[in-house]
Amino acid sequence: MKGEHPFVKWAIKVIEFKVRDGIELKPNPKELPAELFERRAGVFVTLHKSTGELRGCIGTFLPTTQDIAHEIAQNAISAALEDPRFEPVSEKELSSLVVSVDVLSTPEEVRTIDELDPRKYGIIVESGWRRGLLLPDLEGVDTIEQQIRIAKMKAGIHERESVKIYRFTVERYH
Repeated sequence: MKGEHPFVKWAIKVIEFKVRDGIELKPNPKELPAELFERRAGVFVTLHKSTGELRGCIGTFLPTTQDIAHEIAQNAISAALEDPRFEPVSEKELSSLVVSVDVLSTPEEVRTIDELDPRKYGIIVESGWRRGLLLPDLEGVDTIEQQIRIAKMKAGIHERESVKIYRFTVERYH
């Protein structure tokens, strides 16, 4: 596991300690950049195999903890060990994983799909209690229609069912 950005280094450290030692690290302001403690935001942590295949992705679209440091830690552990699509990450996999951290802007409702762009904006589709989210700039998602269809599918929303749509931007770190 390697990463250059401090947010990614923090996610990697949290995953390694949890997988190798069973220890949940707590963010320490003396060891981490102040920026991690200065704001709150939704955060996604994504794991890929070195071959590019998705290995785990868990996040929050609104903040659920007191700061980004805690949000990254919580979601890094969830992406590595609790993504229901995958078995938990094993210790022998750690060296071959690629980690990214996306910090989300506050979602804003869109009135028309003309306000969307799958390269620039992630989306949240919502119908009643069902909600699906898709991050922006994903390989193979080239049109607004694809983005909406996939987000609806993730939420269990029928393709023809009407939805509220929200957009957000991300700061993506590798």
